[in-house]
Amino acid sequence: MSSIPQEHHDPSSHAADYDAGHVPAGHSKVAPGEIAVGVVIGRTSENFDFFVYGIASVLVFPTVFFPFESRLDGTLMSFGIFALAFIARPFGTTLFMEIQRRLGRGFKLTLALFLLGTSTVGMAFLPSYSVLGGGAIVLLAFFRMLQGFALGGSWDGLPSLLALNAPAGKRGWYSMLGQLGAPIGFLIASALFLFLHGNLSNDDFMDWGWRYPFFVAFAINVVALFARLRLVLTEEYTQLLEEGNLEPIGITEMFHAQGYNLFIGAFAALASYALFHLVTVFPLSWILLHSTQSIDSVLIVQIVGAVVGVLGTIASGVLADRFGRRNTLGTLAVLIGVFALFTPWLLDGGPAAQDAFILIGFALLGISYGQASGTVTANFLSRFRYTGAALTSDFAWLIGAAFAPFVALALSVKFGLAAVSIYLISGAACTLVALKINRAIESRD
Repeated sequence: MSSIPQEHHDPSSHAADYDAGHVPAGHSKVAPGEIAVGVVIGRTSENFDFFVYGIASVLVFPTVFFPFESRLDGTLMSFGIFALAFIARPFGTTLFMEIQRRLGRGFKLTLALFLLGTSTVGMAFLPSYSVLGGGAIVLLAFFRMLQGFALGGSWDGLPSLLALNAPAGKRGWYSMLGQLGAPIGFLIASALFLFLHGNLSNDDFMDWGWRYPFFVAFAINVVALFARLRLVLTEEYTQLLEEGNLEPIGITEMFHAQGYNLFIGAFAALASYALFHLVTVFPLSWILLHSTQSIDSVLIVQIVGAVVGVLGTIASGVLADRFGRRNTLGTLAVLIGVFALFTPWLLDGGPAAQDAFILIGFALLGISYGQASGTVTANFLSRFRYTGAALTSDFAWLIGAAFAPFVALALSVKFGLAAVSIYLISGAACTLVALKINRAIESRD
C-alpha cells in the first residue's frame, strides 16, 4: 500500500486541502474559468440524463411498464431498475479507461457520450408493457444499465485538471464548480416535466409527453460532447493533462497501490450522496403515493429546492476555503444527522412541512455535496488521481445513492418514516468515521 507523500500533510495546513500533483512550473497556465465552463457543461448534461430517468421512474414508469402491480410495488420495481445504472458505472469506467489507453481520450469520450445519448433516447422509443409485455421491461433495464455504463466511461479528467490549476487558497471553490452540474441538471429536468405535466392531459402525458425530455437529453449530450472535446483535444489541454499525470492506469494497479483511498472516499461522501436521492426522487414518490399534494406543486417546490441547492453548492466553496474541506464535510454530516431526526415529522406532516423537508434538505445537500468529491481524492498520488477520482465517484454513487429511493420507500412503508431517519443517520455516521480514518492514515504517513 503506497504511502502519501509527506508534503501532502503539512501540519500547518488542512491536509485535505492539498491537491496532489501540482501542475509543473514552466508551462503556460490555462485560465481555470475556461476549464470550469467545460466541467459544468459536462456534469450538467450527465446529471440531466439521470434525473430525467429518476423523475420518470416515479411519475411514469409504474403506470407504463408495471401496470400489473399496485402503485407502490410498481414504484419499487421502477426504483430497482433505477439502481442498475449505478451498478454498471464502475464497469464502464474500467473498460473505457482501457479504451483511452489504447485509442485515445477523444475516441473514448465520443464513444461514451454517444452511448449515453443513445441509451437515453432509446428509452423515449420504448413501447409500453401493454404493447410489448415483459420485453418492454427488459429493454428498459438494458438501456438503464447502458446509461450507467456510458456515464462511467465519460470521465474526462477536467475536474482534476481544474483542481490542479486552481489559485492558492481557492481549491474549495474550484472543487465546488464540478458539483454544480447535479442541482442544475435536476432543476432543468424538473422544470421540463412540470411544463409537460401541467400543459398536457394525463392521457397525452402518459402516452407521449413523458418521452420528450429523453429526446432533449440526447440534444444536450451532443452540445456537451462538442464543448468538452473542444477542451480535452487541444494541444494545450493535452499537455496539461499529461504534465499533471492525468492519464488512465490499470485498475489492478490502482487497487493494489491506493485502493483504500477509493473506499474511504466513497464512504466519506456517503451522507451527501444518500441525501441527494432522499430529497429529489424519494419525496416525489412518497407524496404521490399518499396524495398529500399535486404533482405540479411538488415539482415547483423541487425546482425552488434545486435553486437552493445551487446556492448551497456555491456557498460550500467559500466555507471550504475558509474552514477546510474536511471540516465542512464533517460538520454537514452532523447537520444531516440532526435533520434526519425530523424526517418523520416533516414528511408525515402537511404540505408546508413536506415542502420544508425538501427545501432544508436541498440547502444541506448543496453545502455537503459541493465538497464531497474533492475532500479525499486529493490524497491520491498524482499518477493515480485520474483513475482514482473517477472510481471514487462511481463507488460513492453506488454505495450512497443507488438504492436510496428503493430502500427509503420500502422501509418507510413497512416500518414507518423513522426507518428513513435511521438510514440517513447511518450515512452521516459512515461519513464521520471515514473522515476520521482518513485523518489517521494521513497522520501515520
